[in-house]
Amino acid sequence: MRIDLASLAGNPEHPNEDWVSAAIPASGGGVLVVLDGVTPPRGEVGCAHGVPWFAARLGGRLTELSGSRRDMPLDRILAESIRETADAHRDTCDLSHVRTPQATVVVVRWDGAYVEHLVLSDSVLLLQAPGGGVTAVLDDRLDRVPAEVLASVAATDALRNAEGGFFTAAADPAVASRAVTGRTPRGEVRAVAALTDGASRWTDTFGEGDWADCLAVLRKEGAEGLIRRVRAIESDPARPPARHKRHDDASAVYAEL
Repeated sequence: MRIDLASLAGNPEHPNEDWVSAAIPASGGGVLVVLDGVTPPRGEVGCAHGVPWFAARLGGRLTELSGSRRDMPLDRILAESIRETADAHRDTCDLSHVRTPQATVVVVRWDGAYVEHLVLSDSVLLLQAPGGGVTAVLDDRLDRVPAEVLASVAATDALRNAEGGFFTAAADPAVASRAVTGRTPRGEVRAVAALTDGASRWTDTFGEGDWADCLAVLRKEGAEGLIRRVRAIESDPARPPARHKRHDDASAVYAEL
């Protein structure tokens, strides 16, 4: 088994709001967890702790439960992890605030029989078959929101964790039921990768290659290599900033099973 991961802040003067972890439980198999904390406008979150604290707390609990509770499906693990994280600051923070700390989520878990996955919001999961074919598992609800809506903070917030909009892991455990989940027989998966949108933009924003090409870069150059490629493209002054951000926190994890 080979696991390679990397994470780089978009701005060295601000904390990285991504979370990446990999675990190999004593019982065998493995777990990957990738979160992309949602950066609030003007620091408005109604929370004294902030997004990095939230991502670390939620990511840590997701990693622990995914590895230790094989009897729990991933959507239930996400619900429990959200509930416990919310309980940790319910008495001090306004969890009803629309911008309460929140994150996108990818969880992958495998054993000798199956590879299970969960994707919530716009981080990306890639599954590679033994023959080399690559399947992207996406939650595309945010992509369906018109660009003119996303240009407005108020209009975007009206669709955040709301019917007809898009969903992130925040303070409501019920959002776990909105995640894209599934499982694939272990023999049908050779490698997996998970990327926050700061890293996946190599494909979905800059069009430097398709998802199979992206996975090939991860295999050959590692997660750091993919992120270096993204930063080089972003630094080209001829390119407009992606989603109004020249550089975003970028994280990737690649595992050959």
